[in-house]
Amino acid sequence: MSQHSFFVRALWFVCIGWWLTPIVVNLAWALNVTVILAPIGIKLTNLVPTVLTLQESRSFTEPDLARGQHSLLARALYFVFVGWWLSFLWANLAVIFAITIIGLPVAVWLVNRLPFVTSLYRFHG
Repeated sequence: MSQHSFFVRALWFVCIGWWLTPIVVNLAWALNVTVILAPIGIKLTNLVPTVLTLQESRSFTEPDLARGQHSLLARALYFVFVGWWLSFLWANLAVIFAITIIGLPVAVWLVNRLPFVTSLYRFHG
């Protein structure tokens, strides 16, 4: 799957991404707090860069990139002790930056790193 053009991604952000991303982030965090629904919450968190700007992860199309991931055990332990609360703060900081035009580049940078902050998942965007 190839990336969408800059124009399409910018149009998506202006019309949908800026308001849908905070909803997805906070829904994912609420799911992450529960033990049973945490896997769905983590999946939603990993989709946040796509929700914000339609950025697709290259690890879906380039299997070699997926090999650099941390082990599932390491990611799970990190999530339990750090990722669930740090990702909430990180994502909402990104939302605050996204409100302003000046802060938008910082917001996109923060959102693109949200999967890693949450569960050490390398998005490879």
